[in-house]
Amino acid sequence: DPQQIELTTASKRKLRRFIVIDEVVDKLYGSKVREYFKKNNVQHKILALPTTEETKSMDVVLNILHEVQNFSLDRRTEPIIAIGGGVCLDIVGLAASLYRRRTPYIRVPTTLLSYVDASVGAKNGVNFRQCKNKLGGYTPPVASFLDRSFIQSIPRRHISNGLGEILKMALMKHKGLFDLLKNHGKYLLDTKFQSYNGLADHGDAALQTTRIAIETMLEELAPNLWEDDLDRLVDFGHLISPELEMRVLPSLMHGEAVNIDMAFMTYVAHARGLLDAEEKEQILQCMRGLELPVWHSGCSWALIQRALQERLKHSGGQPRMPLPTGLGVADIFNDTSEETLERAYELWVRD
Repeated sequence: DPQQIELTTASKRKLRRFIVIDEVVDKLYGSKVREYFKKNNVQHKILALPTTEETKSMDVVLNILHEVQNFSLDRRTEPIIAIGGGVCLDIVGLAASLYRRRTPYIRVPTTLLSYVDASVGAKNGVNFRQCKNKLGGYTPPVASFLDRSFIQSIPRRHISNGLGEILKMALMKHKGLFDLLKNHGKYLLDTKFQSYNGLADHGDAALQTTRIAIETMLEELAPNLWEDDLDRLVDFGHLISPELEMRVLPSLMHGEAVNIDMAFMTYVAHARGLLDAEEKEQILQCMRGLELPVWHSGCSWALIQRALQERLKHSGGQPRMPLPTGLGVADIFNDTSEETLERAYELWVRD
């Protein structure tokens, strides 16, 4: 808004910003962030914190809020800035939503997973009593700033981890995105989603992949931001994975757990006759090409049963199971029998 910019620049009051940054990101980029605020004459406080799935708790939220209170932040004109992966963005989002009932915040994702997933939508939260994101709310950021150059400094496994959430959208909604991942997956891993000129064989696969992933995610989330409708294609890969991820911490990353869930559900879709053998194999080959796990010994039949029971509690008594019905097309099913699930599990274990 030009009027707001004019008011801000004309104001005699010094600009102030409170920034929460993941401690690993701070080691890599903290000096640049500090230099930026100093150059622009912005009074600032930078809080560097360990933001991992194990530290994702109300204790960290309260720690942030103590610092925000000490900074005397003006909630109308001074948004909190979160710089980090999905866990960091979730924690800061919850802290901002609690401070004076709602303080604006800005998301700056620094991992591939947070770039295509946590940057989009309204949800925030922390873990509670060994349950993933059990405490949280729906407070969208005022902005998300997307910069793929952050991704070049994350390990290869983290790139693969983010590819799990991109593959989710490809399988549910976009055959073209699936083909991009199948044909350029190794290239995207090798180049860490950076864009290079003169590589005609691949075009700008990084830009195309991230853009389509975010657009398809927004298509699904925007009309149902507060999850009034519980039939959600974006829940694919999220029926069993929350239970599995928390149970085996820290051995699986979020996108890896999601992919194991998707691999099992691919077998369920095949057992139901929704996917033929060739389509099932194409999906599994794509997953392996993206260096994602398609199985984990912790994903027992008992864990699957427990996770699906938990799902019923929070989805209005229906499983609301998203399943692929082809490559890039999907539907929600409430009638998958225990026998079909068990048969799919046995085939999955055998393979």
